[in-house]
Amino acid sequence: MASPTLITPTTTPKSLPPPIKTKPTTISSTLTPTTTSTTVHTRRRQILSTTATIITTTFLAHVTPAFAATDEEYVKETEEVISKVRTTITMDKNDPNVANAVSDLRDSSNSWVAKYRREKALLARASFRDMYSALNAVSGHYISFGPTAPIPAKRRVRILEEIEVAEKSLKRGR
Repeated sequence: MASPTLITPTTTPKSLPPPIKTKPTTISSTLTPTTTSTTVHTRRRQILSTTATIITTTFLAHVTPAFAATDEEYVKETEEVISKVRTTITMDKNDPNVANAVSDLRDSSNSWVAKYRREKALLARASFRDMYSALNAVSGHYISFGPTAPIPAKRRVRILEEIEVAEKSLKRGR
């Protein structure tokens, strides 16, 4: 059975509709904007800039500055972290409390780093740099080898030296 839309030798082709004629258009060589379109653009710019100003001032007016830690607080918390690092890395590997001490050290070191790395005044201090380096070495070791793996002797000596230098810098106010 043949479809009525198929062209077969027995059917006659349908005639096509007449072609669409396009109008010739001319483009003027100089296009000048009208005064009404420039007025609309100027008003639009004014409205957008006013809106942007209002939105910016309302959102920025409610932004509170970051909490700046006091120097005494920094010294106190750094000394606490130093004592935790010393006790944790000098623990015997057979001690059953090693995993808990490492977990506690990681929590306190993470909070110390998160709190003080945003303080621009502390970034230049020698105590901060040395303490950050020591915490990075300790955390890296326990992340890589697990909380019960003992720290190798060379690494332990280097960490303890960095902590001692950080502690001396703290006492000098650096």
